[in-house]
Amino acid sequence: MSLPKVVLGGGLLVGLLAAPPAEARFGKRSDSHEASKPVHEATAIGSDRDSDSKQDDENKNRSSKSQRTTVSSTDDSFEFSSSASSDVGAALVGALIELMFRGMGEAIGSLGTHHGHDINAPDAPPERNSLRHAVPFSFRAGLLVSPVRGGTGLDFDVGWDAQRFGADLRVSRLAGRGEGSTSRDTRTLGEMHVTYSPLVREELRLRVEAGVSTLDAPGAIYVAPSLGLSVDACLLGPLDVEGRLQMTPGPYQQVDARAGLALHLGGLMLRGGVRYLTLDSEVAPLGLALGFAPEFGAGFVF
Repeated sequence: MSLPKVVLGGGLLVGLLAAPPAEARFGKRSDSHEASKPVHEATAIGSDRDSDSKQDDENKNRSSKSQRTTVSSTDDSFEFSSSASSDVGAALVGALIELMFRGMGEAIGSLGTHHGHDINAPDAPPERNSLRHAVPFSFRAGLLVSPVRGGTGLDFDVGWDAQRFGADLRVSRLAGRGEGSTSRDTRTLGEMHVTYSPLVREELRLRVEAGVSTLDAPGAIYVAPSLGLSVDACLLGPLDVEGRLQMTPGPYQQVDARAGLALHLGGLMLRGGVRYLTLDSEVAPLGLALGFAPEFGAGFVF
C-alpha cells in the first residue's frame, strides 16, 4: 500500500473516533434553541392527559386575552365618555348663560321709552320708543331705599299705564329702634291705586290717583281711603323729573311726598331724590325720625 493511502486512511479513522455521537433525527435539523424549549413528557397517542393539558392551556390563554381586552376597552370608553359629557355640559351651560345675558341686554337697551325720534327721518310717523310718556302701553317697576335717622325705609312700586287709565301698587317697609330696645319696631304700608291721566304728551304725563291704603301695625291692621297725584316729565334728553303726593285722611293720617330725578338707560332707570313721610304718632314706628330723607334706587320702564 502506498504512503498517501495509509495517511488518508489514518485521518479518516481518527476523525470517526473523535466525532461526538450523532442524534437520531427523522426529517429535522438540529437547532441550537431547542434546548431552551420546554419538553413535554411522552404520552401515548389519544391519552386523556394530553388532551386535558391542551384544553387547560387553551382555556387559560383565552381567558387572559378576553380579560385583558375587556378591561382596557371598558376603561378607555368610560374615560372618553365622561370627559366628552363634561365638555358638552360646560359648553351648553356657557352658551345658555351668554344667550340669557345677551337677551337681557338687548331687551333693556331696545325696549325702553326714551330713545327719541329718528333724526334721519324727521317727517316719519313716530315709533313706540319715540313717544316717551305717551306710549300706548307702558309697564314700570322700581325699588327705592331711604336711610332715615333711627332706622331705614324700603319702598317697592309696580304699575302700568295705557293711553289714559292705569294702576299703581306700592309697598313700604319702615323699621325703627327705640331707646333701650334690642328689637326693631316695623310697619308695613301699602297702596293700591287706579290712575287716570288727564294730560298725556310725549314729554309729560300727569296722573290722578285714588284707591286704598293699608297699615300693618302690631296687633292691628288699618285700611283707609287714599288719594294721590303724580307727574313724570322730560327734563333733558334721557333725564326725567318725577314728583308724587299721596294722602290718607283717616282713620289714621299719612302724608307721603317725594320728588327726584330719573336717568333712563334704555329700559333701565336710575333714580334719586328726597322723600317726606309723616304718620300719626300712634302708628309710627318707635325711634324712627319721620320727615325729610334722601332716597335712591333703580327700576325698569318698558
